[in-house]
Amino acid sequence: MYAELCTVWKQELENAELEKLPPDFYSTVADYLRRLREEGRMLDKRTVKATLLRKEMRNVRHMVRGLIEARYRKIVRKLSAGEEIPPDVLTPEEEKICLRVSPLAETMQNFAKEILRGRLTDADVQHQHKRAVLRFLKAVPAIIGADMKTYGPFKAEDVSSVPTENAKIFVKQGLAEKVEADQA
Repeated sequence: MYAELCTVWKQELENAELEKLPPDFYSTVADYLRRLREEGRMLDKRTVKATLLRKEMRNVRHMVRGLIEARYRKIVRKLSAGEEIPPDVLTPEEEKICLRVSPLAETMQNFAKEILRGRLTDADVQHQHKRAVLRFLKAVPAIIGADMKTYGPFKAEDVSSVPTENAKIFVKQGLAEKVEADQA
C-alpha cells in the first residue's frame, strides 16, 4: 500500500488535473493506517522496527494530507470556474463533498457577476432561491441545499423539488434530470 500511495501522491502533485482514484481508495488508506497503528502498539518503542514504523506512519500521514489538500484545491478551482468535474475521477466521498461545495462556488460566481455589473446585492437575498423539480437517476445522499435546508437522501426515480442552484449541479453531474411542467 505504501508504494501505491506514494505513486498516487506524486501523480496528484505533478499534474494539474485530478487523477482517477479507485472508489475504495480512502477506505483502503484508512485501513492501512489503522493496521500500522495497531502494529505499533504491540512493539517495544525502542526497537528499530518501531522506529521504522513511526517514520512510515509519519510519511503516510504527510502524503495523505498532501493528496487530499491537492485534490481539494483542484476541485474548488474547477467548481469556482464553473467547470464540470468528470464523475469518474472522484471517489464516492469526494462526490458527497462536491455536492456541498458546489452551491457555495455558484453563489460566489453570481456575487462576482453582480459586482462586475456594478450592483451590490445582499448575500441574504440570494438565499431566497427559486426551486426546480428533479427526477433522480441515481442514489444521492442527503445534502444541505443552497437555502441551508436538508434535502434527501434520494433514490433513483425519486422526484423532488430542490433549490435551482442544487438542481443545476445534480443535472450537470448526471445524477438527476429536470422535470418540465406541461403548461395548458
